[in-house]
Amino acid sequence: MAHDRTLPVLVVDDYRDIVRLLTNLLHHLGFSDVDGAMNGAEALRKLRKRNYALVLCDWNMEPMTGLQLLREIRADADLQDLPFIMVTAESKTEHVVAAKRAGVSNYIMKPFNAHVVRNRIEATLGAFAPLET
Repeated sequence: MAHDRTLPVLVVDDYRDIVRLLTNLLHHLGFSDVDGAMNGAEALRKLRKRNYALVLCDWNMEPMTGLQLLREIRADADLQDLPFIMVTAESKTEHVVAAKRAGVSNYIMKPFNAHVVRNRIEATLGAFAPLET
């Protein structure tokens, strides 16, 4: 099944440059509705107000980490099935295992490129529908 790239995506990272980079990359991949949040607490507020199709989230943030956000999402009946991709420099086995146990949909290691992001999104959501020209 092809994924509808008009559905909203939320990018969560405490570095504005990473939010901007991922937003631009998602736009380049054909996603037309990309929103940003600077930490897990802000993201959770946005997630409870709007239906997102996907979350791309950093691990290390304050006051709520990406892992804490993921756990909150999986514990919320309205959000528990939301696809969630962790985007992080945390490569330690225990971090990957913790994210898996918490219900992460996929994992992207920093630094990343457009090819990796596209592959992880497709692995999570399904193939992209062709862009209309």
